[in-house]
Amino acid sequence: MSTGTLWRKRSHQLPLDGMNMYAVPSPGIPGCPPGLEYLTQVDQLLIKQKVELIEALIGFESNNKYEVRNVMGQNVFYAVEENDCLSRQCCGPLRSFTIHILDNFGQEIITVTRPLKCMSCFFPCCLQELEVQAPPGNTVGYVIQQWHPFSPKFIVANEHNEPVLKIHGPFCGWSCLPDVDFEILTMDEISKIGKISKQWTGLLREAFTDSDNFGIQFPMDLDVKIKAVMIGACFLIDFMFFESTN
Repeated sequence: MSTGTLWRKRSHQLPLDGMNMYAVPSPGIPGCPPGLEYLTQVDQLLIKQKVELIEALIGFESNNKYEVRNVMGQNVFYAVEENDCLSRQCCGPLRSFTIHILDNFGQEIITVTRPLKCMSCFFPCCLQELEVQAPPGNTVGYVIQQWHPFSPKFIVANEHNEPVLKIHGPFCGWSCLPDVDFEILTMDEISKIGKISKQWTGLLREAFTDSDNFGIQFPMDLDVKIKAVMIGACFLIDFMFFESTN
């Protein structure tokens, strides 16, 4: 049984701390992929990786799990990585993955897929890429790494693989500041329209787990399909620059 199917069957087991924790999905909107209606109403999201105790205690890499929340702290989506133990332990953050994103009813609405490729600035022929489908089986866009010797650079493309936005990160993907920002730019690189920020979660937690928090900011009127692709871009950035192996 696939991880996505398993989590749909276990949707009733997701923690319930009160109905106000969960954002209510919006009704269908013409031209909007089913399940993405809520994204038309937001310009910010918080992606919070769930802490895995087993990683903190023995260094055993487990499948990543994330909660996607709105600015009020309500759960909007839930994301879980599908992978095998061998890939996680042997390939670490280089591993291929499929991430299933579910709504609060356990319905899979977005699928994010990353193929296995080496990751080095010395091999521009092996750049990272990621495909986003919403709903599963319907491609809505891609995130494609651009070669640069020092700074992370990505192209955000639509379903036809036509570039629509760029993402530029800091030198070598890190910063001495508490927050690390990856700027979302127009194709001419003149206007900054948003950002993906890796947020500090506390020294003790950073030291013993690879659990990360990210914030995404984008225009309210951005194409809802590109908003979904931005969520995928956040996962790719997490794996490339902040997913550590013990």
